[in-house]
Amino acid sequence: MSIKTKLKTFFFLDEEYDENEDEEYVEEVQPVRQQKPPAKPQNVVSLQSVQKSSKVVLVEPRTYSEATEIADHLKNRRAVVVNLQRIDNEQGRQIVDFLSGAVYTISGEIQKVGDKIFLCTPDNVEVSGNITEALMNGKEFQDTRW
Repeated sequence: MSIKTKLKTFFFLDEEYDENEDEEYVEEVQPVRQQKPPAKPQNVVSLQSVQKSSKVVLVEPRTYSEATEIADHLKNRRAVVVNLQRIDNEQGRQIVDFLSGAVYTISGEIQKVGDKIFLCTPDNVEVSGNITEALMNGKEFQDTRW
C-alpha cells in the first residue's frame, strides 16, 4: 500500500464500499429511572386521621356493664360524654371509677361538665376552658359586673 491510499483510508476518502454500512444501527435505549430522594421522617398528619379523631360519642349507660363499651370508644381515640343521670348513685360511682382508670391508662382526661355528666377524652383531644363551680352545683350564676 502506498502512502496515498493509507491517507485516504485514514481520512475515509477511500471509496471502498463496506457492505455493513447499509445496515441500520439500532441502539437500545433503556428507560432512565428517577431515583427517589432518601426517605425523610415526615411531620405531616393526614387529614383523614384528624377527621376520625374528632368524633365525640354521647353515652347514657343504664348498667355498670356498659362501662367497657365506653372504654372501647376511648381506646379508639374518641371523646365520650357520659350522662349518669338515669343510673343510681352507686353504679354511677363505679362507672366513674372504672372510666378514671381507663382514661389514666391511655393518658387522657376525665372532667365533670355538669351534674352527673362527665367528659372523657383520649390524649389526642385537648379540652380548654372551665365550667364554673356555681353552674355545676345548680346555683344561679350572678355576675355583679352587669
